[in-house]
Amino acid sequence: MNTESYYVEIEKEEFTFSAAHFITFNGDICERLHGHNYGVRCRIEAELDENQYVYDFIAIRDSLRKICSELDHYVLLPDSHQQIVVTSKLQEVEVVFKDRRWIFPIGDCRILPVSNTTVELLAKYIGGSLLSQLKERKLNLPPLIEIGVDENNGQWGVWRSRS
Repeated sequence: MNTESYYVEIEKEEFTFSAAHFITFNGDICERLHGHNYGVRCRIEAELDENQYVYDFIAIRDSLRKICSELDHYVLLPDSHQQIVVTSKLQEVEVVFKDRRWIFPIGDCRILPVSNTTVELLAKYIGGSLLSQLKERKLNLPPLIEIGVDENNGQWGVWRSRS
């Protein structure tokens, strides 16, 4: 039985994005709109390939850089929250939670396929986006991937997936 395992981990200063969001918690409390300077890291575990490495750092680096860039300086909104209703109208996005209402220019928003813009679900979104980009590059998908998103200098949400 082989007890060795390998993984690569990549965390760079360039894997950051600044974004605004708000979440709900405790059932029906909605935070005020605020922002974070998010940081992202990735860990991939796999067997060594014929070149004796786990995964191509360049593919991970380029993909994460692109994903972070696509989130940078936007208002992040959920597309499927039970209490936060997000509607795109012409050139604006209307967001309603109970008696509160926000209007944003559509170009300033990223409506994400998540139910809440928590750091945990942002990690899952980034992980899914990374896997899609790796697949587009025709690379083998790793058997284990872990994405961490830091929202406040040491407060990490982590998503892990095994295939």
